[in-house]
Amino acid sequence: MRKSLKFILPLILALPGWATADSPRKCGLETLKGTYVFTASGFQRPPASAPGTPWFPKAIIEMLQFNGDGTVSSPEAIIANPPFPTFDGGIVSTPAPGANGSYSLGADCSGSVQFFDARNVSFYIRVTERGDAIQMLQTNPAQNVFLGEARRQE
Repeated sequence: MRKSLKFILPLILALPGWATADSPRKCGLETLKGTYVFTASGFQRPPASAPGTPWFPKAIIEMLQFNGDGTVSSPEAIIANPPFPTFDGGIVSTPAPGANGSYSLGADCSGSVQFFDARNVSFYIRVTERGDAIQMLQTNPAQNVFLGEARRQE
């Protein structure tokens, strides 16, 4: 009996490690549900800018409402150094009318967010498995270099 335990015990102890190693990340639309605060900073320049056009700093604090079904809205945004044509260093606080959109999220916890606004703002996203935090990299409009994080508030 002791010899059997000598061989079986290490196998039993290794099973939890095997299960973890074989478990892929699991995310889906329902992973993102609730109100998030998105904070980001980066740079922008005017649309269709010629090479060498200066970049201007940009920062944002934005509320995002993910509904767990592939839809998202932005009820409020505060932008420092608003977009072209102003680039005036001012701060704009605005409800984001019409800033509704959609999102996709794969089982590997990566996906995208697309807003249905005039500029077709979109982001590549990476999400924690529990959906508590989202890394967001703006991919459109092309005249932006913008990276930030959204954290769930409720």
